[in-house]
Amino acid sequence: MVPVFVLALCFKANAQVVGNLGDVQMDERELYTMTKQMGQFIHRFNYEEDPAGKRLYQNDKDYRSAEKRKESLPLLFDFNNPRTSGSLRDFFVEDLTKSNNQFMEFLGGNWFSEVSAKFIWKGQEVDVSLIMALEKEGLGSKWVLSNVFFSEFQKYFPQGELTEREKHFLHPMSHELDFMNIYKVFKDPQIIEYYASTDYLPDYLTLFFYEVKRGNLKFDHVEKVKFHVFQIKNWYFEVSWFNRRGYNSGWLISNLIYLKDSEKEALLKLYQPKR
Repeated sequence: MVPVFVLALCFKANAQVVGNLGDVQMDERELYTMTKQMGQFIHRFNYEEDPAGKRLYQNDKDYRSAEKRKESLPLLFDFNNPRTSGSLRDFFVEDLTKSNNQFMEFLGGNWFSEVSAKFIWKGQEVDVSLIMALEKEGLGSKWVLSNVFFSEFQKYFPQGELTEREKHFLHPMSHELDFMNIYKVFKDPQIIEYYASTDYLPDYLTLFFYEVKRGNLKFDHVEKVKFHVFQIKNWYFEVSWFNRRGYNSGWLISNLIYLKDSEKEALLKLYQPKR
């Protein structure tokens, strides 16, 4: 296998400054190697595009080549992050390119965008994270709001200790007394959710829509975007934007966790829309 640093160095020869992205001035080779769009990240992840930006199609001999992927996949990781530049990354690449070669699919589900935005909440600027999911629409697709994270909402639904929650219940024979004890449910509004089903999860998206409709939450601007990917068997990773000089920039894997599919379910509930 060609070492990652050799692949990166091969793009440096005879480079000239030809453009810029934001405040970062870049040479021609840097622009070619930069993963400029998330769609391009998916193509490179699958080796449907080579590290120099050449698009590959099904009739190309190197299309989705496992050997080529082993060489190019490390280039899609943030080199400056120890979590994404060591043995865990190598294990991921090896796992990804076995005989059962795993790929990302744009409409494959189980990948989400997190849009970090600024809103005005009752006159104050606040941070809100909007979770977006792809949904099929006719012959195409669209991004839809799937969930939302806002600290003010979380305050209403603190995660109580199990032993504490178990103290709050309605006796199974309550119906025989016409639920005369139901007053207990409303005695302390701060813990009313303790009386819900054990699999209850707060619907923050509905709360979000309600507060926007009331005029309490007003959108201001987007701060940044990143992606959460659950498609690969027994793995979870994040993709973030890095705008910098060099041959390791653009959309890159910024976090990687070995996570068995059985362990993904609880995490996925935070991103998937309520049904």
